[in-house]
Amino acid sequence: MAARGELKRRAVHASGVGFPALYLLELAHWVTLGYVLVAASVVAAGLEAVRLGVGLDWTIYETLTREYERNNVAGYALYTFSMTGVALLFDPVVAVPGMLMLAIGDPVSGLLGSNEAGRAKRAGVLVTMFAVCFSLAAAVLVGHVALPTALAAAAVGGAGATVADGFTPVIRGYVVDDNLTIPPVACLGIQVVLWASGG
Repeated sequence: MAARGELKRRAVHASGVGFPALYLLELAHWVTLGYVLVAASVVAAGLEAVRLGVGLDWTIYETLTREYERNNVAGYALYTFSMTGVALLFDPVVAVPGMLMLAIGDPVSGLLGSNEAGRAKRAGVLVTMFAVCFSLAAAVLVGHVALPTALAAAAVGGAGATVADGFTPVIRGYVVDDNLTIPPVACLGIQVVLWASGG
């Protein structure tokens, strides 16, 4: 039953690829996607306020939240906030790779092996996470910036996402969820390389 719940969580996680896909498939302008994400964040914030404040006891929460999320903001909301944040702060060429790393890289990594809060994932899982994230970022960056810069930015962004995914710190008893950290860490790494290259 626990394994089935984990698969459901990963499937829901991967469905978030629909957000950047709207832009990549030219179904929505970047600004429009930003509005969609802001609306999704408002809805998520409202649901979490009710769940944590009043005690919204829907069955779906039992299935899609982990034990440590029961009294904290749930991963789906952090996921939405994180995607929204990078969409508002970065250009598409930087933000989309970070969003894809969260939507695709993180569930792939999670299926290969989870880590307890405060402990790192296995080396093989980290290598796979990096490979997936590097490939996703390179696919977006190549064609927009010079090849050496694209590959360097993809490597730095992928490394950032891998660290955020592979090492889950606990600060004063609060688990810092990778749904919140993967996109901004990855995007910041990509942006720094582009700035350094003059891109």
